[in-house]
Amino acid sequence: MAKTLSSRRRGSTSNRGAVEIITFANAVRYLYDRVDVERMRVIRANQGLFKLDRMRGLLAALGNPHEQLRTVHVAGTLGKGSTVAMIASMLQGCGYGVGQYTSPHLVDVRERVTINGQPISKAEFTESIRQTAAAAATLPNEPTFFEMLTALAFKYFAEQAVDIAVIETGLGGRLDATNLIRPEVSVITRIDYDHMHILGRTLPKIAREKAGIFKRDVPALSTKQPPEVEETLRAVAERVKTPLRLITKDIEFSCRFGGASGSLGPHTRICLLTDTSQFMHLPVPLQGEHQALNCGLALAAIDVLKGSGFEFPEIPLLEGLARTQTPGRMDLAWRQPRILLDGAHNPAAIGAFMRSAGAYVPYDSMICVFGCCEDKDIPAMLDQLALGGDKVIFTRAKNTPRAADPKELHQLFTERSGKMSQVARTLSEALDLASRAVGRDDLICVTGSFFLVGEAKKYLADLERKRRAR
Repeated sequence: MAKTLSSRRRGSTSNRGAVEIITFANAVRYLYDRVDVERMRVIRANQGLFKLDRMRGLLAALGNPHEQLRTVHVAGTLGKGSTVAMIASMLQGCGYGVGQYTSPHLVDVRERVTINGQPISKAEFTESIRQTAAAAATLPNEPTFFEMLTALAFKYFAEQAVDIAVIETGLGGRLDATNLIRPEVSVITRIDYDHMHILGRTLPKIAREKAGIFKRDVPALSTKQPPEVEETLRAVAERVKTPLRLITKDIEFSCRFGGASGSLGPHTRICLLTDTSQFMHLPVPLQGEHQALNCGLALAAIDVLKGSGFEFPEIPLLEGLARTQTPGRMDLAWRQPRILLDGAHNPAAIGAFMRSAGAYVPYDSMICVFGCCEDKDIPAMLDQLALGGDKVIFTRAKNTPRAADPKELHQLFTERSGKMSQVARTLSEALDLASRAVGRDDLICVTGSFFLVGEAKKYLADLERKRRAR
């Protein structure tokens, strides 16, 4: 099959699999030539893209590597990435080899596929893409960008014989490419409005799609939810015959926010009690009031894994939790002026970010650099933005067809808030404007989209390299 791929015209990407996959650049180019729903404009997205037939065929052509894995499956609207990170960090702290599959990436696509926090190497990525592309060439329908990456991750984790892999859904759950695994536990974080053009316009419809990850007899966990979401999750769980428990309802949970203590600074502590575990007064490693529930959900997942044969000595578990990192979320990426990055990309996440910035990062004035995708609930996002930002500079992420027009964002924001705002053509221009407008005790925040935050992270890293080279 590799011969079939390499016999095609070198450098061409006009046909499926036509690029010769020898280098990392070839592999990335091949991957980005696949249909990429993450970057698609809304009008081009169609329901035919969301089915599991292609993914099932692709995995079969690769020898069904997902069937060799023990996994945790995480879906939801808010806090998926943070919950995945905390579960994986605790497992790793206890000595397990832990695969982690997340999306989107910030700078390098390899960030999505890691083992014990280390991204897949360029050489391994290239070879895995080559083999996955060869498998895809045998199928009647071409897999998407996300399907290819998901298959690559399953294959890589199986080859590396990880002890367990923590898998984050890409979009929804029922028809998500990750939903062919049979996990040890299914986890659903807070559900809110997002991707409504695909998942549905009401919370029960969105919840039903997310609950599509439930499997018969596989324990399921969720967190405090709006009443109509809880009702939907419980109905799906009953129909599928999976045991579902919600923290705060079926699992005893409490939290409290405290001031600075030792090296922790302002932080939240939580307690979670089950029949088999007592987690008492644990500091939440991530900033933000919403992270308390995410941490409780991660600990509840660990409690379920105890019943599957995993062992969690207390001290390594807590040390692992404390080491949790989530790049691109409450990420202080520059010190002077202070630039805080957060990939909040829906109204609830923007609101949580504004509150978190106020609680954890003291400032006199906040300037927000904001850009989002056009398929979001933009009016509600702008309303939340206005609660925190003293001034907003609207821009857009480059190479993102879904990005909303910053001039239209500026006009709508002015109509709704009356606050000061302006438009910048590029992120670099926006950051330059912001840096010239802030004082020593002010704060610049970049938010609204992981695409924009990823671009900012790369831009600031390049700036730091240039500064050190002088």
